[in-house]
Amino acid sequence: MSDKIKLLIAFLLVAAGIAGFYYLHDSPAVLKLLSVLVGLLLAVAVASTSESGKQFIGFSKDSVAEARRVVWPTRKETMQTTGVVILFAIIMALFLWLVDASLMMIVNKLMGRVE
Repeated sequence: MSDKIKLLIAFLLVAAGIAGFYYLHDSPAVLKLLSVLVGLLLAVAVASTSESGKQFIGFSKDSVAEARRVVWPTRKETMQTTGVVILFAIIMALFLWLVDASLMMIVNKLMGRVE
């Protein structure tokens, strides 16, 4: 139950930041932005103390660690793969155009149209 209360407080802090943005409509943009940012930061601080917030932080840390373990392709590999994809797309477009043109020609002949 306390987690739900924490998340409700976090939601209310975000809402207060947004309300502050509209309340300060005549103020400089920096103050309006600061209002929203403070609301968001306080909401994150409160939400991170809940059980679901702790799980999310753990998941985020695991995701970053996993992303660091990925073996990313080199520039050369990326360029070669991109070239193959573009070449395949061009060949497939030409093939589909040829099939479409052939079928259109067959239908026109069957219907007695000569163009």
